[in-house]
Amino acid sequence: MASANFFESKRFRRDFGTYKPAIEIPDLIDVQRRSYAKFLQADKAPHERENTGLQSVFKSVFPIHDFNKTAALEFDSYQLEAPKYDVDECRSRGMSFAAPLKVTVRLEVYDVDEQTGTRNIKDVKEQEVYLGEIPLMTDGASFIINGTERVVVSQLHRSPGVFFDHDKGSSHSSGKILHSARIIPYRGSWLDFEFDHKDILYVRIDRRRKLHVTVLLKALGYSVEELLSYFYNNETVSIQKDGTFFLNFDPELYVGTRANTDWKDEKGKIIVEKNKKFSKVILKRIADAKIKRFPVEIEDLTTKIAAFDVVDMETGEVLLECGEEITKEKLDLLASRNITEFKILFCDRVNIGTYLRDTLVQDKVQTREEALIEIYRRLRPGDPPTLETAQALFDGLFFDPAKYDLSRVGRLKINHKFGFETPIENTTLTKDDIMAVVKYLIDLKNGRGQIDDIDHLGNRRVRAVGELLENQFRIGLVRMERAIRERMSLQDVETLMPHDLINAKPVSAVVKEFFGSSQLSQFMDQTNPLSEVTHKRRLSALGPGGLTRERAGFEVRDVHSTHYGRICPIETPEGP
Repeated sequence: MASANFFESKRFRRDFGTYKPAIEIPDLIDVQRRSYAKFLQADKAPHERENTGLQSVFKSVFPIHDFNKTAALEFDSYQLEAPKYDVDECRSRGMSFAAPLKVTVRLEVYDVDEQTGTRNIKDVKEQEVYLGEIPLMTDGASFIINGTERVVVSQLHRSPGVFFDHDKGSSHSSGKILHSARIIPYRGSWLDFEFDHKDILYVRIDRRRKLHVTVLLKALGYSVEELLSYFYNNETVSIQKDGTFFLNFDPELYVGTRANTDWKDEKGKIIVEKNKKFSKVILKRIADAKIKRFPVEIEDLTTKIAAFDVVDMETGEVLLECGEEITKEKLDLLASRNITEFKILFCDRVNIGTYLRDTLVQDKVQTREEALIEIYRRLRPGDPPTLETAQALFDGLFFDPAKYDLSRVGRLKINHKFGFETPIENTTLTKDDIMAVVKYLIDLKNGRGQIDDIDHLGNRRVRAVGELLENQFRIGLVRMERAIRERMSLQDVETLMPHDLINAKPVSAVVKEFFGSSQLSQFMDQTNPLSEVTHKRRLSALGPGGLTRERAGFEVRDVHSTHYGRICPIETPEGP
């Protein structure tokens, strides 16, 4: 037992236990502390800061250009100064425990050559600008706002990524199950894919009026042949001189499917009976018999779909168009023109449906340009579309990092779902992502794959205080950006300094509003020390981007099996 120092307390804690504690008590509010430290990065030098939190917000909004691109406001660094009062004094004075935020920005003015359009830097002005105050976290992971102690509760929200679901037969009177998919970004436009009761596939951008999914795919630059080749396998049909037809048999295509007619060999012997499954045993029997092709009747070929254009090489005439339904007249025409073989889509309308091809038939858009203008009309009704504005709008929707952000989590989930190896840093959508989502949705309709459980914790994530404030700070900076751009365009930039352009009110107002009146910023429960800890560890589904009390149904409130051992079902935050 250590001897008592004169200044130390005379009271000692004696431990009579025979066992030492196996593990130390963990830091129960470490999530809050780490999240806010990651947001501020106050202990790091400006050049060492990672692209997260405040740093990423500034990097995403700056540089700000004027409308003529003759000047730019560049972000250099930020620093947090020491708070004016300490925690105790803030409590007694009714003040907020906050640090002044100073941002170093550069105003660059350019000389633009009217002939070549090249820009040369004419003048550079650098200045440190005050951008309001940011509340600091106390040692106990709370905030002092206007003298009262508040806690920012972490938000449990739907994770960014792609989700597949169906309506359980509730949408249509027939009780038909309609499948749908939704790509949810962290920031940007939502993309919904859905089947209607006629099995036509549609897409909605930002929950606007739906349009055929093939319009979106054509706008991505895919032709009809490329689309059919991507979504369907194809088979080769050969035409004999006597006018009989043979189907070249590819066993890999038929594994697990059922025969929709009797399959006979060239001698007329039945190899596979109607409605029998192509099992591995049957496929091995076909391989052992060295059967490479089966004779097919004209009746079996009619209603099949052509995979590619069939062209008469002598005249250049297109006898059968890609995606066209084959008829008896077309088969007679091919035989009369000495066509020896053609390819059909592998879809029997039982195991594999013709959903995408049927959508193509209904879709009247032919070219990429028409598709872009059609999308523009749906998103901007009333505006006269031009090809340039339509292209700019479409690129900005899903492929511009400034307007669309899947986040690293969203990119990781999409990569995991489809087995992609797209770099985590690429947080915009790619063509392959959209095509893979449509293909998986069609596979679901064909009975392969599984839908996602939205209430599963694997499809949810926690936004802690740092991330919540980062989103609010971005809103304030975007508002400030608009005001800066207007001032740069209206006034003579050469006579201005950076502080003349920047007004900190939109940013500080958003931060004050978040801490003062957000659903997630709550007066700290100070009944006893344990209630303080549980309040800081609480999760809420409400708040910005989350649920509202009116919309929250029974499923969201219910205890899911993935909650056990992770989330306490008794410790509920908001009551109703």
